[in-house]
Amino acid sequence: MANSSVSEQEQAPGRRFLGQPVALANLFGIEMWERFSFYGMTAILIYYLYYPVSDGGLGISQAAATSIVGAYGGTVYFSTIIGAWVADRLLGSERTLFYSAVLVILGHVALATLPGIGGVGVGLVLIALGSGAVKANATSMVGGLYAAGDGRRDAGYSIYYMGLNIGVLVGPLLTGLVNDVAGFRVGFALAALGMAVGLTQYVLYRKRLSGLGDKAANPLPRSNWLRYNTIGLGVVVIIVATSVTHLLTADNISDVVIVLTVLATIAYFSVFLSSKKITAIERSRMVAFIPMFIVSAVFWSLFQQQFTVLAIYADQRLNRNVFGWEFPAAWVRSITPVFLIIFAGVFAAIWTRLGPRQPSTPIKFAAGTIVTGLAFMAFLMYVGGGPNSAPLLGIAFICLLLTFGELLIAPVGLSLASKLAPTAFHTQTVALYYLSIALGTAAAGTLAQYYDVDNEVPYFATVGAFSVAVGVITVLIAPWITRMMRGVL
Repeated sequence: MANSSVSEQEQAPGRRFLGQPVALANLFGIEMWERFSFYGMTAILIYYLYYPVSDGGLGISQAAATSIVGAYGGTVYFSTIIGAWVADRLLGSERTLFYSAVLVILGHVALATLPGIGGVGVGLVLIALGSGAVKANATSMVGGLYAAGDGRRDAGYSIYYMGLNIGVLVGPLLTGLVNDVAGFRVGFALAALGMAVGLTQYVLYRKRLSGLGDKAANPLPRSNWLRYNTIGLGVVVIIVATSVTHLLTADNISDVVIVLTVLATIAYFSVFLSSKKITAIERSRMVAFIPMFIVSAVFWSLFQQQFTVLAIYADQRLNRNVFGWEFPAAWVRSITPVFLIIFAGVFAAIWTRLGPRQPSTPIKFAAGTIVTGLAFMAFLMYVGGGPNSAPLLGIAFICLLLTFGELLIAPVGLSLASKLAPTAFHTQTVALYYLSIALGTAAAGTLAQYYDVDNEVPYFATVGAFSVAVGVITVLIAPWITRMMRGVL
């Protein structure tokens, strides 16, 4: 068994990483560099899309740019189901993670070298497929480091999430600075280099993962290969056909990703709940996962607007002048990771100290959604000012609230998915959780099209109030969700 192999390594003297299994360090590292490349590139992507050609951009409309960014982010998380399926049915998590990291590198290279919107299309598709698979399999493998009932699991995921956010912090800082000095293409090249560093360290210490996710959990019979290859080819044909006939455009692509994600979610829940491979207890837990999925999607639809609304806000509304120097707008994306790195350890220590007395997962989700809604309402304090007039400290406060919301949901959600997962669909359940992020991220692109820098009150008030309302409803139904989880806290 995978867990027993890791446990044997763990028992060796000194083989610990911050009190956790030593293999966590390797997964910590590759996900940190993947996030460096992902967030570093994404921090400058929206500007590359809507800045005029004279400034090195592509000059498309701001609405189309937010739709593309939302669709891309949603596709990254949507593709976790592909990466999870490949892991569970074909290659196992470990090899799938390796090949996916290679795809990420190739995608960033395409962005850096191929011209125009064609280069954007090729690059973003490769990165989306690769990053989604990296996330699903790295997260699943972290869960495989712990035996059932191991009290270190939530703390381990918080440490993993802290490492992830080191990459989130540094990526936008470096690519934003390089972009301002040398242009967008050099910034994209730096993202490729970061992922290459992550893959190198992963290969050097790959032996630590021996026995962990090295085999497909539910191998696909060879008799079914033709059917799935045909399905894959059909999907490619449909995408190409809709693009050529202009049914799929930059303006509606985030809406299309939302629809596809909803359909995939319904299909996944249907397969899991009807499968004969899961027990009655596992089925009950999957029913409990449904409202948690919805709350997660609502949270991410606000939080991921850091790539859309907050990016535009930083460019057009924020006063970025510091002692006579205007820092890059992309740097604002690194404020939240600073707080995450500071407070991730604090939250991990709190959950560890409280143990069985800590709030239930539904209550944590509810609190995170409420705090995130309040963060959007906080924008109302700065409406009415002119261009680039909003104070930096005000945005820092909003990012602090977003940080608390994220720490209450994101690492806890990753841990929840691994705990609720049926044995036969372990990695795919993690991918199902990422579908909630896909849905929220794509929605962030669609919602951003309604944001108007000249009339901000309706947008921030409506979005913020809706998130708070969802949190309150979650508090009310939390006892039922907890019962359906059948012992999972």
